[in-house]
Amino acid sequence: MSAALICGSLTYDTVIVIDEKFKHHLILDNPMPGFEVHFMVPDLRRQFGGSAGNIAYSLKMLGAEPLPIATAGIDFGLYAEWLDSQGIKRDHITKMDHSYTAQNFFIKDMDDNQIIAFHPGALNFSQFNRVSRIQGVTIGTISSDSMEAMITHAPQFVEAGIPFIFDPGRGISQFDGDDLLKFIEQATWILVNQKEWQIMEQRTGLSPTQVAQRVQALIITQNAQGALIYAQDTCYQIPQAQAKAMNDPAGCGDAFCAGILYGLLKDIDWQTTGRIATLMGAIKVEHHGSQNHKFTLDLFKLRFKKNFGYALMV
Repeated sequence: MSAALICGSLTYDTVIVIDEKFKHHLILDNPMPGFEVHFMVPDLRRQFGGSAGNIAYSLKMLGAEPLPIATAGIDFGLYAEWLDSQGIKRDHITKMDHSYTAQNFFIKDMDDNQIIAFHPGALNFSQFNRVSRIQGVTIGTISSDSMEAMITHAPQFVEAGIPFIFDPGRGISQFDGDDLLKFIEQATWILVNQKEWQIMEQRTGLSPTQVAQRVQALIITQNAQGALIYAQDTCYQIPQAQAKAMNDPAGCGDAFCAGILYGLLKDIDWQTTGRIATLMGAIKVEHHGSQNHKFTLDLFKLRFKKNFGYALMV
């Protein structure tokens, strides 16, 4: 079975939901030099996350073979057990003995406002992982990671002869125009959402058509509007699959990326590959957390036909 190398992050995501509103605690004209705020937390969730873990999880659900490349810390034990239980290989995950695994802390209020705190921890050392020519690997990704890691791994993919998706996520804001032009030169495919595309367009001065002329495809996700795929002088408008509920958008982009990887691994046409990806995003948004959605390939095919009107032949 062909495998996909997934360069990215592993994180523990702690989600704290309070039944209050932040605005009731903000004192804009506070004359005091400091302040203290106390919240009762009726809902707390600790979840597995990070781009490498999320993409690997969704790709494995589709029946493909992911190989995440990432760094973890001294608290990796629970995540390691989780990956093992899902049948995801962790041969290329490096454990750092002097750091914690990267951590996200999300505090959400009743108005759906968020305060986010991020501790990079072991992510600070992910650039020392090396992309090598591993037997059976035919594709890869550079997904959200440290700036140094993404810059370091791109030429390693090129040197190894492994085509890859540049899928920077929020990390795109770290790069200037020259950096992004270099990634476009090195990557085989580009995957961004609308906000990320605006940054890429502004900093490179390139239009979607101009970027698509330099890679095999430019994929721009559009939330409820589906996605646009620019490939071979054609722009494909991919419809959004119907979600049964809208519970949590976290990790939807990673689930979408897994769908794109699956289509590329199976050499499926772009219109169908895009639909696989939007359905993956719809399934993910129905569940809280980035690695809690479950399905069989047969059920996925049933939902695909119901959404798009034709059978998925894989």
